[in-house]
Amino acid sequence: METKTGFLISQVKQVQGRVFQRLLTESGVEEFNGPQGHILYVLWQEDSIPIAWLVQRTGLAKSTLTAMLARMEETGLIIRESSPEDKRQVIVSLTAKARELQAKYDEVSEQMNQLFYRGMTQEDANTLDRLLRRVLENLQKLL
Repeated sequence: METKTGFLISQVKQVQGRVFQRLLTESGVEEFNGPQGHILYVLWQEDSIPIAWLVQRTGLAKSTLTAMLARMEETGLIIRESSPEDKRQVIVSLTAKARELQAKYDEVSEQMNQLFYRGMTQEDANTLDRLLRRVLENLQKLL
């Protein structure tokens, strides 16, 4: 099957990132950027987790994640601490400042969803979601 889906997905990801950043800025969120928002989103789902879990849940390389976490810690969004059970393990937790930003992030995410599905029927949206889930599952099997 000859297709340019990989290229198309890459373009969507790139444009989505720029649009999402613009929406964050327009909403007055200047404390973090889009990629950092992805990390915060994971932590809003489950706070105080090991870096290894963040690597799995974000799909970011550990070195990339570590650099991003350092910047987020500098801006007061997260705290990194050694686990009381295992001093070698670093636990990442949200600060009150980061928790306060969740509502704005959720609003921007909803705007992005509306943009993604604009002009689609519910059936189209469901088909797109199902196919993207299949692509993701196919790729995750390789990890």
